[in-house]
Amino acid sequence: MLRDRLNQALKEAMKAKEAAKVSTIRLILAAFKERDIAARTDGPDAGVGEADLVNVLQKLVKQRRDSVEAYEKAGRQDLADKEKAEIAIIDSYLPQQLGEDAVKAAIAAAIAETGAAGMKDMGKVIALLRERHGGTIDFGKASPLVKAALS
Repeated sequence: MLRDRLNQALKEAMKAKEAAKVSTIRLILAAFKERDIAARTDGPDAGVGEADLVNVLQKLVKQRRDSVEAYEKAGRQDLADKEKAEIAIIDSYLPQQLGEDAVKAAIAAAIAETGAAGMKDMGKVIALLRERHGGTIDFGKASPLVKAALS
């Protein structure tokens, strides 16, 4: 489904002559192809699902955010702006992120379900959250919330 949306968006962007969008979508599709090839080495039954593709998109966004930070430190605002534009395009294909209240509710539910009692159970809680809300929770922001809830 995500691949179909991207292929359709690529065609539309090419017709509209939106060079930045075309290059970004091609970059995404190339990253998907790399993931497909990597999955082949995992065995013939290893497929690439939507969750894997969402993870690829999240990695691409993280890489771009790191680049923006580096470019801004180096005084290259033109390159930082280009990366920010790519982030906006990639973000438009990511699932809607849960709000802070919804994340806290999901964490509370995961703690209750796993029976987590302390910090030693943090891995169980994070694993359950990844399984249930993989593409909709930013785990960089969720980890401190889980730590606070388990403390």
